[in-house]
Amino acid sequence: MQRIIIGIALCITSLLFSQNKDRNLYEGTELFSNKNFIAAESDFRVSQATNEEKKAVANYNLGNSIYRQNQPSEAKYKFLNAIESAKTKEEKHKAFHNLGNAFMLEENYSAAAEAYKNALRNNPYDEETRYNYALAKKKQKENPPKKDKDKDKDKDKKQDQKDNKGDNQDKKDKQDNGQDKDKKDSDKGDPEDKKKDGDDKKDNQNGDKKEDEKGNPKPSGVNKQQIENLLDAVNNAEKKIQDKLNAKKVKAVPATNEKDW
Repeated sequence: MQRIIIGIALCITSLLFSQNKDRNLYEGTELFSNKNFIAAESDFRVSQATNEEKKAVANYNLGNSIYRQNQPSEAKYKFLNAIESAKTKEEKHKAFHNLGNAFMLEENYSAAAEAYKNALRNNPYDEETRYNYALAKKKQKENPPKKDKDKDKDKDKKQDQKDNKGDNQDKKDKQDNGQDKDKKDSDKGDPEDKKKDGDDKKDNQNGDKKEDEKGNPKPSGVNKQQIENLLDAVNNAEKKIQDKLNAKKVKAVPATNEKDW
């Protein structure tokens, strides 16, 4: 917590000598330190549009103000703007670090890991960034991209279809062979037996049909694949809840270790 206070204090001190030149940046910093993030956002928007010299600082602070309002999707674009206009490695490091935080809130772990990696390229000694980079890589491994999951699922489905097709073909071949054999045997039999067999077959068919109508339940229409899909959906829902709980463990959440100029 002391680190955040020092960072904001240094930012305010450095602006005391240029209040008249960019009062919006100075007042926005004051409002931000008092946790008035909406009002601070307004001042930083004016500053980043009017003060080219402090554009990186204004965009970075604007991103932080929006981030503190729990809007990571918009905040990350301001951090990107800060990176583009940054003039020093330290400015780039801080912007990349908080860009990673924004991606973490969106559960985009691969993008977060990339942002933290770029932050470390500009300052390889920051322990908070190193910790978050390791955490993002861990989350990325535990939550592979959906595209890869779908690809594996489609591959398994195609293999199952191929196996089923082979089984059905074998079954059909056996049935065809059995029918041919029965037909030959039937052709050799006594005509009177044929008639009797035909009558018995007709009676059996009628009997089986009635038993099915009375006793046997009809299939529900839910196959094995549908059941597995439902289980996957339940497991994914539980996993998302657990991930949101784990996300609170991020070392550089905005209330504790957010980077400030």
